Amino acid sequence: MPSPFPGMDPFIENQKWEDFHTRFVSILADQLMPSVRPKYVVDVERRVYLERIDPTLAVQTIVADAAIYHRFDHLEDNAGGAALLKEPSIQPKVCTIPYFEEHRETFITIRRGKPSEVVTVIELLSPTNKKKGTVGREQYLEKVYALMKTKASLVELDLLRGGERSTVSDPPPGDYFALVSKPKPRPLAEVYGWPWRDRLPRIMIPLSPEDPDVALDLQSVFTLVYDRAGYDYSLDYQQPLDPSFGESESAEVQSFLSAMQSDGVKGNPDQ
Repeated sequence: MPSPFPGMDPFIENQKWEDFHTRFVSILADQLMPSVRPKYVVDVERRVYLERIDPTLAVQTIVADAAIYHRFDHLEDNAGGAALLKEPSIQPKVCTIPYFEEHRETFITIRRGKPSEVVTVIELLSPTNKKKGTVGREQYLEKVYALMKTKASLVELDLLRGGERSTVSDPPPGDYFALVSKPKPRPLAEVYGWPWRDRLPRIMIPLSPEDPDVALDLQSVFTLVYDRAGYDYSLDYQQPLDPSFGESESAEVQSFLSAMQSDGVKGNPDQ
């Protein structure tokens, strides 16, 4: 079943973002490849960083690649050997220690030539890229600043309603944005903006100056991701949105969801 929304599904942001980010970047690269081959190579790359977590705050999520848990309710003699002590010889003091959460983010690079030269970088922003004071945002901004000094283009996709927006002068209205910055006429950039209720636009991806830009339909990428990931049944549309909407927009959200439920009933012969 397709998404109940014409464009970006706002429920993905606080439920499935990590999964969506990985899938979207991968499929975007696949969709782009036929338009640029064989002159250009499209690579999906990854950066990994550690974000320090405040040990005095409650932990919202902990993600592990794998974990094994075993609970010992008591200690017993070790096969007839010396008995293990059940109490420490002195009482410890409970303290807090800093710990770190690993974040992995994928992005796209378009290269040409041998040795390969980076022509364009495509970034899909994550929540940590948009949160002030985080390592993720600092590292992302450092990368952008360094990229701005090169001859490569930057395409920045912001499909998150929450967090800090990229700093541009007089941005267009919208809930979601796409920024395209070419070496010339940098610092000028093209910024696409659109409301949450609209379909994702078709934007132009720059290549080398001697080659024309290529069109990329973001909506077709999203639709493919949504279908392959099974978000129609894995998303919980009863959960509150984060960030939340105002009263009128919340009513619009409910109308889209009601239409989806109605279509589902009509398409089910058992109903």
